[in-house]
Amino acid sequence: MKIRTRYAPSPTGKMHVGNLRTALYEFLTAKHAGGDFMLRIEDTDQERFVEGAIEIINRTLEKTGLVHDEGPDKDGGYGPYVQSERVKTGIYMKYAKELVEKGEAYYCFCDKERLASLKTEVVEGKEICMYDKHCLGLSKEEVEANLAAGKPFVIRQNIPNEGTTTFVDELYGEITVDNAELDDMILIKSDGFPTYNFANVVDDHTMNITHVVRGNEYISSSPKYQRLYDAFGWQSPVYIHLPLITDENHKKLSKRSGHSSFEDLIDQGFVSEAIVNYIALLGWSPEDNREIFSLDELIKEFDYHRISKSPAVFDIVKLRWMNGEYIKAMEFDSFYEMAEPYLKQVLTKDFDLKKIANMVKTRIEVFPDIPALVDFFEELPEYDPEMYTHKKMKTNAETSLQVLKDMLPLLEAQEDYSNDGLYALLSKYVEEKGVKNGYVMWPIRTAVSGKQMTPAGATEIMEIIGKDETLKRIRKGIALLENA
Repeated sequence: MKIRTRYAPSPTGKMHVGNLRTALYEFLTAKHAGGDFMLRIEDTDQERFVEGAIEIINRTLEKTGLVHDEGPDKDGGYGPYVQSERVKTGIYMKYAKELVEKGEAYYCFCDKERLASLKTEVVEGKEICMYDKHCLGLSKEEVEANLAAGKPFVIRQNIPNEGTTTFVDELYGEITVDNAELDDMILIKSDGFPTYNFANVVDDHTMNITHVVRGNEYISSSPKYQRLYDAFGWQSPVYIHLPLITDENHKKLSKRSGHSSFEDLIDQGFVSEAIVNYIALLGWSPEDNREIFSLDELIKEFDYHRISKSPAVFDIVKLRWMNGEYIKAMEFDSFYEMAEPYLKQVLTKDFDLKKIANMVKTRIEVFPDIPALVDFFEELPEYDPEMYTHKKMKTNAETSLQVLKDMLPLLEAQEDYSNDGLYALLSKYVEEKGVKNGYVMWPIRTAVSGKQMTPAGATEIMEIIGKDETLKRIRKGIALLENA
């Protein structure tokens, strides 16, 4: 049997991290076994449709490398791949009527007022309105009369009040529920559109989907799906329900977190390859402790049987670390293309931006880290003279002042302001004084940067800012220490 999976998003906005993980696991499940991955757009809920959302879905899948074998733009013989277009073929109504004929579904003509009057019941901790099967008792003649009169209707699934329904999930095993807990869900809405649940079953069967990967919030609906498969006499697909993704406080990941969608993360300076790598590990673990995977390596290693049932924690600190590893491994030209806009946010003078970019490449985790690392090149910030004191370097205000005073005339006389030339000058002074490098380099770097942490050493900074600016900053350091 050739494995066929589908990613079937609703076009309601940005692609949430949970949606992307579902797409990724669907993709990996298929590709690991040499199968097909399909994209299907589920837009039956027209009220929630967001303009431009389909473009976001396509753009996200393209950026992440999750290339579909079939979809709205690639007909593999199972189209249309957009549910609103499938509605026009009459496929959902056809199958709903088949269930009515079998007694597995029925027409419901109840108006809003009657439905509002029904009692609510608590099921799995949630208060829901359970339909009372009122219209199931209508005779065939009454149904036909109502239809002929144009009375609004829905078609409901007919679930028995007694007995149980069982389905099997690859991770959770065999799950059995009492039918009394299952509501007669609507299959066809009053506007003629199928509900999400019914369309899912019909489409998955008619599109020959073999494996269904989805969040475990759908476990409670799965018995209803199973009853539909059984009612039609169809073989149900392999179910794989994924664990919840939570934030660091173990609460469901939400838009308020600021990193709930793929586009949020891209805007925050993460690279798509790192996002995919990290999301792959939100619920799945390889056989070893390895953490860095290319998409091709994920395809090779992925086994859905290794997906955990425990909630996965979205740790932004871990993602930042992983993103930093990807940045370090990037080809420089690709890195510079992404880094340049951030450099230009704070650097307007005629600096060698590529040289500065090379300095920060191994020191950032996300691209927005760049401005705060390099802004001192543009202008020396105000800083505390206490920064000159460093126990490890054995420096303090007094020793630093002496170093700066000694170095000033030497730097004034120095013509070669290359990194190598400046390093040779400072090294000669270190040797003559019989001190360690840090004893000299620390005060010089402090004077020319005004920062405790910099992406480069003293002489590299001096090369970038040039002779005039270097001397200006050294003199300012001397004045600051003398006044202190």
